[in-house]
Amino acid sequence: MGPTNGTYTSPSAGPGPAQLSPSLAALSLQSSTPEALRVVNLLQERNLLPPGPIPAPTPCLPQDLQKINCNPEVFRSTLTSIPQTQSLLNKAKLPLGLLLHPFKDLSQLPVVTSSTIVRCRSCRTYINPFVSFLDQRRWKCNLCYRVNDVPEEFMYNPVSRSYGEPHKRPEVQNATIEFIAPSEYMLRPPQPAVYLFVLDVSHNAVETGYLNMVCQSLLDNINALPGDSRTKIGFITFDSTIHFYNLQEGLSQPQMLIVSDIEDIFLPTPDSLLVNLSECKELVQDLLKSLPNLFEKTMETQSALGPALQAAFKLLSPTGGRMSVFQTQLPNLGVGALKSREDPNQRASAKDIQHLSPATDFYKKLALDCSGQQVAVDLFLLSAQYCDLASLGCISRYSAGSVYYYPSYHHAHNPAQVERFQKDLKRYLTRKIGFEAVMRIRCTKGLSIHTFHGNFFVRSTDLLSLPNVNPDAGFAVQMSIEENLLDMQVVSFQAALLYTSSKGERRIRVHTMCLPVVNSLSDIFAGADVQAITGLLASMAVDRSVSASLSDARDAMTNAAIDSLASYRQSVLTIQQPGLLAPACLRLFPLYILALLKQKAFRTGTSTRLDDRVFAMCQLKYQPLAYLMLMIHPALYRVDDLTDEGALNINERTIPQPRVQQLSVEKLSREGAFLMDAGMVIYLWVGRNCNPNFLTQVLGVPNYTAVPQNLYLLPELDTAESQRTRAFIGWLRDQRPFFPTLHVIRDESQLKANFMQNMIEDRTESALSYYEFLLHLQQQISK
Repeated sequence: MGPTNGTYTSPSAGPGPAQLSPSLAALSLQSSTPEALRVVNLLQERNLLPPGPIPAPTPCLPQDLQKINCNPEVFRSTLTSIPQTQSLLNKAKLPLGLLLHPFKDLSQLPVVTSSTIVRCRSCRTYINPFVSFLDQRRWKCNLCYRVNDVPEEFMYNPVSRSYGEPHKRPEVQNATIEFIAPSEYMLRPPQPAVYLFVLDVSHNAVETGYLNMVCQSLLDNINALPGDSRTKIGFITFDSTIHFYNLQEGLSQPQMLIVSDIEDIFLPTPDSLLVNLSECKELVQDLLKSLPNLFEKTMETQSALGPALQAAFKLLSPTGGRMSVFQTQLPNLGVGALKSREDPNQRASAKDIQHLSPATDFYKKLALDCSGQQVAVDLFLLSAQYCDLASLGCISRYSAGSVYYYPSYHHAHNPAQVERFQKDLKRYLTRKIGFEAVMRIRCTKGLSIHTFHGNFFVRSTDLLSLPNVNPDAGFAVQMSIEENLLDMQVVSFQAALLYTSSKGERRIRVHTMCLPVVNSLSDIFAGADVQAITGLLASMAVDRSVSASLSDARDAMTNAAIDSLASYRQSVLTIQQPGLLAPACLRLFPLYILALLKQKAFRTGTSTRLDDRVFAMCQLKYQPLAYLMLMIHPALYRVDDLTDEGALNINERTIPQPRVQQLSVEKLSREGAFLMDAGMVIYLWVGRNCNPNFLTQVLGVPNYTAVPQNLYLLPELDTAESQRTRAFIGWLRDQRPFFPTLHVIRDESQLKANFMQNMIEDRTESALSYYEFLLHLQQQISK
């Protein structure tokens, strides 16, 4: 059997167990690491934060299995040891769920081309490192336990070019793998990359100056749009009417076609509005150069967003594709028109927040129509006024799109937002994209999935419809144990994402994770992943806020901390002692819950714009865990004394690694400068008596009073201090796919309140300090 039957490309074929049955048969759980269960008295140990990032806990698996388990940045569980029964899980009072980042940009992704993709004949699981080979010719599925035959083709190994060792094939050596799929994985020929831009050109929109930025960014990146020779592009602009652009080959310039009847939308020339990008590139470029000037004198204040979306849907329906919508105000004309539902006077005083759910089902219904035709809608909101994101966001949520939000965007008055928008837009236009995708999550018999979180439409119990999938989207899943896992030592979870690449290939990316099954509460607690638990609870709390009420969601989060610590105290601790006790692995749980209660999405008693709150909720449901944690619990560093000691060396750049500080004013010093990384925004707080060396060498000013009020760029000075500070901030920014703005703040700055609001451990008028919160938990637990 020759190499023609399977080709394989891999930057690294990782090590893997030669034969899996013996290691599974001999699986004995190593005793839980004592460190995870070390008893911590939270009221006495106040400095709980580790100096750097918190790694995901390692499941207690034999080393050969652990070595090939799925990367926790891609796939992780809230519990790295799975309880044998639902009643044991109920007793632990910890949520069971999975967090996924399935299309994450990976530097090493093994890719297999094969005419036969080996799957279980019963449950359709893809062969993976955790199946067992009974002999060379038969393998046993790790999800349903069916014994399957090994196909003849699978006996040949494309990596070693040898025959007769199926267990050494890349599919059985890698927990994450991508298949280039044969034709039976296609319902229709793979769709081309299709991009449609829908642009608000009302007076308000033109005034913000965003149109120049979008057109310029598209001109700069037009050759970097993912796609091939079939890529199509189109444009719609709208105010009180809808404007289409004929870009057909042969025209000397783009032709604008106006449809003023917004009650009954039709496409004026259906065949020339979406054009082949490579054939019509010059006309597209001409349009992008002229668009901003076309509307610069407009006095048109109305916005017919709903009809524009209907028009865009009609245009994209035959092919599917990506719709990018830019909106700067509340839509007020035609179908989907909205009225302001926000009372600014009620922002801080209301205990329960109104209007978190949509005002109309128009946007959700249209999104479901889009999803059915493989169209995803990405929404860019650039507005100083209330826009009703609770209603508009549905268009992206149910079509697997993304929401971007730039409050108070203005080309002249808000340069920091302009920089953020420009950087985000470049990433958005050029990042990898998967079209007409579906994702299915399977798990070992006995486990079941009951709730999904993220942006998608659930097509059947375990199938998510994702018209587009992008590398920046995260998902969460709540699980339950339907049947006892009594005779099992391990269980597995598999996420399979089937998509069309921008080059028109059908591909399947498969991630498999294996976890041990345990029958004692202490083992469950020892394997608790505090960050994953926090991420899942945040998604659950967003749903609860919308379906019930904000106060209900806040109570549920507090109770999650009370119940799990009470269960630990009653059922795991052998010696009862006074204090609020937690196992070391959950020592940050109360701090993270308090951080969620003070997060924009859930806080009360503080003036919070409704759109800001709803956007924070969108983020909690959509961001992968690594970025989410910074939005929940920012990282604070002292940066006026950065040194190269313990620095990282990346691409010949030295990156300082200062210690993470607690989020409390008592950690700030007037003599210092402190950097707060809050995920989407980075603050550099400069103390009133800040080290003069820092002021001159990093900020380029002679003294504190000379620090500019709205500084968002650090000067590029030729000093070691400047280079270290900029290298550190640049490195932080490189850790994520969106661009956090930088704000340099002094005591007099308007943004100081935002900075202080993130000091989670301190008391505010409306929220408890960390110490008071711990006392509250202790009081509830000892009731």
